[in-house]
Amino acid sequence: MLQRVITQPDNYAPFLLSQGIRFGDLLFISGQAGAGDDGKIVAGGFRAQGEQAFLNLQRALEAGGSSLKDVIKVTIFVTDMGHFEDVVALRRRFFSAPYPADTIAEIKALYDPAAMIEIEAIAAVRQEEDR
Repeated sequence: MLQRVITQPDNYAPFLLSQGIRFGDLLFISGQAGAGDDGKIVAGGFRAQGEQAFLNLQRALEAGGSSLKDVIKVTIFVTDMGHFEDVVALRRRFFSAPYPADTIAEIKALYDPAAMIEIEAIAAVRQEEDR
């Protein structure tokens, strides 16, 4: 059975997207960009957007009953691979060993011209006794 993950605020609803979908013990999180609660991309450049994107990912994971430590696979889209070292630093800050499988890809553009990073993830949902 599919369960929709909803966070507040839910900036995805107008676009007919779910923050995430839980299927059994797996959680599939939609791409999280560096947008604040108002839905606008945060100021401060790539690193600020990256931190916000990871915080948004964390919020969506927790809303689905998971966490950053339970991420199995992450895909990180950037509009400039020149920020690769920043991505590694962000991964070091938000993930811990064993690190999730990862794909980092440079793409031409994201949903908002100001967006420079977007992160999607697949995570495990642990049973209460396994947490």
